[in-house]
Amino acid sequence: MTPDATAPAPPRGGRDLRSAVLVGVGLLGTALVGLVWLPWLLVLLAVSLLVGAVNEVAVAIRQIGLDVPRPPLWVGATVMPLTAWTGGIPALFLALMASLVLMFAWTAVTRRRPTGQFMLAGTFVLLWAPFLLSFAAALLDQPAGRMMVVCLLLMVVSNDTFGYMVGYRWGRTPIAPRISPKKSWEGALGSLAGSVAVGSVLVPVLVGHPWWAGALLGALTVGAATAGDFSESMVKRELGIKDMSSALPGHGGIMDRLDSLVFAAPVAYAVLALPLL
Repeated sequence: MTPDATAPAPPRGGRDLRSAVLVGVGLLGTALVGLVWLPWLLVLLAVSLLVGAVNEVAVAIRQIGLDVPRPPLWVGATVMPLTAWTGGIPALFLALMASLVLMFAWTAVTRRRPTGQFMLAGTFVLLWAPFLLSFAAALLDQPAGRMMVVCLLLMVVSNDTFGYMVGYRWGRTPIAPRISPKKSWEGALGSLAGSVAVGSVLVPVLVGHPWWAGALLGALTVGAATAGDFSESMVKRELGIKDMSSALPGHGGIMDRLDSLVFAAPVAYAVLALPLL
């Protein structure tokens, strides 16, 4: 029997393109509604993604024998963005400390040896996604907070878009082939040039900061997003997996989508919200 010539070809890279587009449009649409009309909806989306992210990371690291208790992670992923939104960075740090105390106490009471390793792994999970991404929620507490979040998102999109366009066409020199072989120096330069240009225009128009603040945000976002991407790649290589999970059809895991954003959020807060200008 010969293969059916009319059968659809498998999606490139093993991804379901239709599902990827639908999920992407759904997430983007929800974020836009939250930014324009309902800030609480954006925070609710962040909480939902973070709860899913800490859950999938906890499940993934079971493969190396670290069974981190998940209820304290769920609590931390819920409390940190909410407190950052309502009380700013001081409240975020208090929420982080409370989450760590809860995780330590829960682990000590419910887990056998090696308790210390479980605690360290839980601390890593809480810091990696909920704490870092909550800086984006803290931006909403600023006078021009919604536009600051728009700048953050567009900077990450610019980094990915220009990096892909230039890397696909001219990428020849991998930055770290053992960690992420598709990331090239040529693509990184494309990301840098594109993000600096976009930031130089967006930040003055949307936030009212000088153009050089936008250029600085663009440059720092490229570094932060690249570090976030490499960090997740290293974790996945250590665990021997391709995706963190299949929570987002066509995309992989939640952390596979948030890896750049979580490192870029504190950078955006530092440039746009702190009194440095």
